[in-house]
Amino acid sequence: MNVVVVESPAKAKTINKYLGSDYTVLASYGHIRDLPSKDGSVEPDNDFAMSWEVDAKSSKRVSDIVDALKKADRLILATDPDREGEAISWHVLEVLNKKKALKDKQIQRVTFNAITKAAVTEAMKAPRDLDMELVEAYLARRALDYLVGFTLSPVLWRKLPGSRSAGRVQSVALRLVVDREIEIERFKTQEYWTVDADVSAGSDPFLARLVKHDGKKLTKFDLGNEASALAAKAAVQSAAFKVEAVEKKPGKRSPAPPFTTSTLQQEAARKLGFSAQRTMQAAQKLYEGIDIGGETVGLITYMRTDGVSIAPEGIADAREVIGNVYGKDYVPDAPRIYKSKAKNAQEAHEAIRPTSMRRNPGSLRLDPDLGRLYELIWKRTIASQMESARIERTTVDLESHDGRTGLRATGQVVLFPGYLAVYEEGRDDEEGEDSARLPAIVEGAAAKVIETRADQHFTEPPPRYSEASLVKKMEELGIGRPSTYASVLGVLRDREYVRMEKQRFIPEDKGRLVTAFLEQFFRRYVEYDFTAALEERLDLVSDGQLDWKEFLREFWKDFHAAVGEIAELRTTNVLDALNDALGPHIFPDKGDGSNPRLCPTCGSGMLSLKTGKFGAFIGCSNYPECRYTRQLGVAEGDGEAESADKELGINPATGRAVWLKNGRFGPYVEEVAAEGEKPKRSSLPKGWTPAALDLEKALRLLSLPREVGMHPDDGKPITAGLGRFGPFVLHDGTYANLENADEVFDVGLNRAVAILADKRAGGGRPQRAAAAALAELGNHPEDGKPVRVLSGRFGPYIKHGDTNANVPKGADPAALTLAEAVTLLAERVAKGGGKKPAKKAAAPKKAPAKAKAAKADGEAAEAKPKKAAAKTTAAKKPAAKKAPAKAKAKTEA
Repeated sequence: MNVVVVESPAKAKTINKYLGSDYTVLASYGHIRDLPSKDGSVEPDNDFAMSWEVDAKSSKRVSDIVDALKKADRLILATDPDREGEAISWHVLEVLNKKKALKDKQIQRVTFNAITKAAVTEAMKAPRDLDMELVEAYLARRALDYLVGFTLSPVLWRKLPGSRSAGRVQSVALRLVVDREIEIERFKTQEYWTVDADVSAGSDPFLARLVKHDGKKLTKFDLGNEASALAAKAAVQSAAFKVEAVEKKPGKRSPAPPFTTSTLQQEAARKLGFSAQRTMQAAQKLYEGIDIGGETVGLITYMRTDGVSIAPEGIADAREVIGNVYGKDYVPDAPRIYKSKAKNAQEAHEAIRPTSMRRNPGSLRLDPDLGRLYELIWKRTIASQMESARIERTTVDLESHDGRTGLRATGQVVLFPGYLAVYEEGRDDEEGEDSARLPAIVEGAAAKVIETRADQHFTEPPPRYSEASLVKKMEELGIGRPSTYASVLGVLRDREYVRMEKQRFIPEDKGRLVTAFLEQFFRRYVEYDFTAALEERLDLVSDGQLDWKEFLREFWKDFHAAVGEIAELRTTNVLDALNDALGPHIFPDKGDGSNPRLCPTCGSGMLSLKTGKFGAFIGCSNYPECRYTRQLGVAEGDGEAESADKELGINPATGRAVWLKNGRFGPYVEEVAAEGEKPKRSSLPKGWTPAALDLEKALRLLSLPREVGMHPDDGKPITAGLGRFGPFVLHDGTYANLENADEVFDVGLNRAVAILADKRAGGGRPQRAAAAALAELGNHPEDGKPVRVLSGRFGPYIKHGDTNANVPKGADPAALTLAEAVTLLAERVAKGGGKKPAKKAAAPKKAPAKAKAAKADGEAAEAKPKKAAAKTTAAKKPAAKKAPAKAKAKTEA
């Protein structure tokens, strides 16, 4: 018996079918152990000893492998053919050795680049030993990332509360996004004009552009204003032209190489709109195997690769398909051989390609994401082995009789499409291309200007990074490795250092703050060249040319000293440096010559960065005498005057003043309270701006939460309000979100009842569609609430309130009676399966008190049930006190 270990259960299932009954294939589910997320998991003072931990789930999987090995003679480690795959095999081997499960067992390592029967069986014939150089490269990289994260992040937390973390590669990727934003902000637009003419030279009209004016060749900014452009236009209109020269140049366009991990992510982002993570998830499924005609087969080769070469059998397969589908003219005389761009040959595998080119995308029935990605890979691979496209570029020069004015027309014609018949590589930011087709024009012919136009243009800043262009830039600079890009970009979004708008990265203020901090105090470690040099050193480790611990010692010596120096700095010194670094962003020039840092409230204090429990904000140096604060970023169009407190008017019902104020969490309204009372406050909801707020709107906000009406089913009140998660309606402990803040004031009883019903039908999970009702059985005899039969993921079930009971196997859900359903529900509750027992009819007597508490609170849905639960158990006072704290901690995490 042979035990084979792979990473995923899908891969295990497929390979087990290929190998037969003599093999037991088990999945490790990725890494079975990792460094614990706590200080001391890597010990630099103990020769970089690393403490690994196996979690509970992995322990069960290890036990399964140990049990299987008791009846086996051989252990085959068949994880992925890259550094991570080698590391997973090493971890499995280390843990099994500690458990003494490998006595008298033969241990082999096999790798295959595609999950097909031929590839797997062939790999089993060529086992090898574990590649310890790749394992040591993994250990060096893992230790390095841990040391940077767990050494730098605590410094960041102490100096800049509210910041999440700083990682080795993510910090540099974030700097790329921030630097591009600064470049955009500093960009000065410049006006320029162009003059175009529709011209005929004894032929159909064609477009020509002015390239020569007053005897001088024009550059981009020579026509810098309307006056000069109109003068040039008049010169074109008044001149008589002839065709001075017609030049035709043949050319070729060659196809792009087949996909690497990086180029696949880029093209999927451009052509399919996929994120890097979505691309890799779909590619993983295509690699691990899809059921086709009753057989599970991997559709593409391994998807984490820096290589662009294709195996000889893959090239032959592609050339045959090209000849059969497109004809012999599309097959080049010799196969196209692409050389790998990978700096480290050990980490460069075959390019990503279909395992069989004969599997045309149109012949497969795949899930939408898988189908679109497979088609992209198939077309790119086919195109990479096709004949070049042959084109003809034509340039026509026209000149006035006096030689002082010149026009030029350019165009190109595709004579033979070649690979363009299948595929053309996308671009991140489209550039103008002379693709117009020109008519037949004879040199020396007279040319007539039909119409002339002068158009105004402005230079544009460089575009923000898309996923595709950021991945491309990181690869160009040598930052990180393509296999990690998806997770790096995901971390930036998850930690809210960046946001996406129109599929472009925009840095958030906290992201700019972290980048400024690192640039001021750890500049070397976020330099592009330094990060790329580290990657090259790690490549040397995997190539066996550098000892991994020597590499870590070199890095740690300088890095540890730098962290020690910064840790001793006072927070005020840090904030002063950040005030200077971020000055143009957080203290924008007002344009009137005044000091942008002067406090608008007291007029004497200076504005500065401050740190609080929830992050950085802007405050006055005269605190506590002056309590002016505002958020870090100032929205476009918001001046300092808008940041200052402003009286909106008097509440006619109370006679008290209502103010618009600006705090560290944004603008809010407040009604002045009587002595000893707490003032009423309400934050401005999303989409409301301080500039548009008046007394009427402020009073509407302060009136929340409002009562919508009584629910027709139980007579309990429905309220509408604003919580930390946005606008909502509330009934009997159930919160349902509203689409926008304005709906809080307008939502009627019927609409509120419908929204709450949808929320309850969805089981409290708004992201899922409501379960389909198979039968309405009537109302429960105990509380009058409806009993329904629904269709769920695991079959039909009965629902009553918060209790679900399965419909017995073999029973017809449509034939179920109310009495039978009540019995099944009672049995379910008796077994402890129901969340709550059915409530008695007397319960509504307590409803007004609960409704009043909910109304006064106006908090979010998640926090409320915990407080209510605490109140129902009056005898357990300690538990009642802890419940709100837990809810608060959860929402702040």
